Parts: sequence; structure tokens; C-alpha cells
Amino acid sequence: MAMTMKGEVELPADRETVWAKLNDPEVLKVCIPGCQSLEKTADNEMQAVAKVKVGPVSATFKGKVTLSDIDPPNGYRISGEGQGGIAGFAKGGARVALTSADVGTKLSYDVEAQVGGKIAQLGSRMIDGVAKKMADQFFSNFAEAVSPSATAI
Repeated sequence: MAMTMKGEVELPADRETVWAKLNDPEVLKVCIPGCQSLEKTADNEMQAVAKVKVGPVSATFKGKVTLSDIDPPNGYRISGEGQGGIAGFAKGGARVALTSADVGTKLSYDVEAQVGGKIAQLGSRMIDGVAKKMADQFFSNFAEAVSPSATAI
């Protein structure tokens, strides 16, 4: 089952700060809902483990994240895929773009993803709702991480 999601968020920091935090596995680990580990394995690759609950299905996904089309400090493409055992799989990518805003930086994203297995059987409305909630939580956490008052992560 395929899904797409677009959005933008204004962040209270300059582009260079936002760019640096978008490329810091420790910051991302704290910001990604359910993320248990995120480790850099190469310049543009990371291994991730995240626990996700969609309705009655709870699974731990293990996978790889790759950054490409890197254009500092303007954006990149992030793609990944993960296996959640009997719960299924998820794979997809997002184009992330940073532009200067009145107060800080505007981050725009365009996500395409596919899920399969038990999770896909739950239906698109439930999956879309969970994906939107997770995206909102990530950007709320990320805005906090890049705010000038944030303690160093």
C-alpha cells in the first residue's frame, strides 16, 4: 500500500543550524518517535531500529537509511527501508528542502512510502493517521532540538 504526505514547518534556527541537526544521528534519534537506535555506518548511511504501533499491530522495525542528492545547507533526499518481522515492511523516501524564513528556517518535505504485510491490512486511513501523528511528533521534537533555548544534544 502506497502513501504520500507533504508539509512544511518553520523552525526557530538558521539554515546552517537546522542542516547540522538534520545530519546528526543523536539529534535524529531523540526526535524520531519510537527510535531505539540510529547509528551512522558510512558517510551517507545509518542503521536504525524503531518500535512502531499501528492500531493493534506493534512491531520493531530494523532498517537502513540513506542520504542522497545532498546539497548543504539546502536539502537532501532521505530514503530507507525496514523489516518488522510478521508485521510487515516499510520503505520509502522524502525530499527535504530548507529555505530561509522570516524567523529562522522553513523545512519542506515530500514523502512517498510503501508498507506491506499485516500493517498494510489495517487500511490506509489508520496508517495515514499514524504517519501524520508521527511526522507531527518528529517536527515538534525537532523544532525543540533546534531552538536557541535547547540544551546541547
